[in-house]
Amino acid sequence: MSSFDVIIVGLGAMGSAAAFELARRGIRVLGLDAHAPPHTLGSTHGRTRIIREAYFEDPAYVPLLRRAYERWAELEALAGVRLLVPTGGLMLGPADGTLIRGARASAETHGIAHEMLDAAEVRRRWPVLAPRDDMAALLEHRAGVLLPEECVRAHLHLAGAHGADLRTGVRVADWSASPAGVTVTMTDGTRHEGARLILAAGPWLPDLLDLPLGLEVERQLFHWFAPLGDPVRFDAAHCPITLWEPEAGRYFAALPDLGDGVKIGIHHEGERAHPDRARREAAADDEGAVRPLLARYLPDANGRLREARVCLYTNTPDHHFLLDRHPAQPNVILASPCSGHGFKFASAIGEVLADFATDGASRHDLRLFEVERLVAGTAASRQSSRIAGEGDR
Repeated sequence: MSSFDVIIVGLGAMGSAAAFELARRGIRVLGLDAHAPPHTLGSTHGRTRIIREAYFEDPAYVPLLRRAYERWAELEALAGVRLLVPTGGLMLGPADGTLIRGARASAETHGIAHEMLDAAEVRRRWPVLAPRDDMAALLEHRAGVLLPEECVRAHLHLAGAHGADLRTGVRVADWSASPAGVTVTMTDGTRHEGARLILAAGPWLPDLLDLPLGLEVERQLFHWFAPLGDPVRFDAAHCPITLWEPEAGRYFAALPDLGDGVKIGIHHEGERAHPDRARREAAADDEGAVRPLLARYLPDANGRLREARVCLYTNTPDHHFLLDRHPAQPNVILASPCSGHGFKFASAIGEVLADFATDGASRHDLRLFEVERLVAGTAASRQSSRIAGEGDR
């Protein structure tokens, strides 16, 4: 039996950031992971991830996102490695669509510098992009890409340097909590005790929860394509990150070529999966889903497929984050099923989790991410299903 101030289960994006933040505060931290982050089995991989500020999902994300920018810059300085590549960012879709309206609302609410462009101006500035004539675009200049594997390595390295005990290749079987503390039991029977527990296990989190929150794991694909013609046109100096809404409520992203090809990913629309049983190999139908998008909107990126990788989203029912204390066990912290758009926030979420573990609260307004909405939503869904079932009798 070993005892710590805080035990963290999961050392990916959020867990590694929390381990670093807690360890540098002098907190005795134990970090546990069944694998060896950064790895390709969960959500935190893929060489590049978008960071953007005019957040179409909700203006409430912007203050936390601004803190994340500050913390990524600090981490770069401390680790001595480049973690963020600025590219600028374009949101493209119908002017009255969810993407453009939401991005513009965040930009105007928080005074984010931006430009509104029509499709002709987009094509003039970036000839490799081919928006439809009915599309508008919002350009924000601070957007770019993060290097996720390097970010996780930096957080883990600095956490260890500050004394965190980080153990990989070890799997959690169960946990329990009481006002006196928490106990984590491993599959080999080893037990660890602590004052606080952070559950940040990504797609493995649903297996560890004793709450019906409606979380679902979704299989997603990233594809990298060799550009046609001069690849310089797609590098980070010449091509921004782009987020597209080609149809109402459907999205895909394209990231510049950093040497591996142009990266394309459809946002959602994947099959349900379990992290230990997910289809890990890309199939022809996966590629077939993105080829028409390339052909229509980025035709000069529609070259040879260089690589494809499976990624896992852990989705809440409303696709907003979960950052809160357990409703029945306040010394247990539930961390960030981010529904496929959370990595950019990891540096700030690590600070949020550390604040929960040490102070019991966060300085940020996290009402959008509270657990009670999911508990209530699941209960309402079950009640609705029960009534509907009775009506069928």
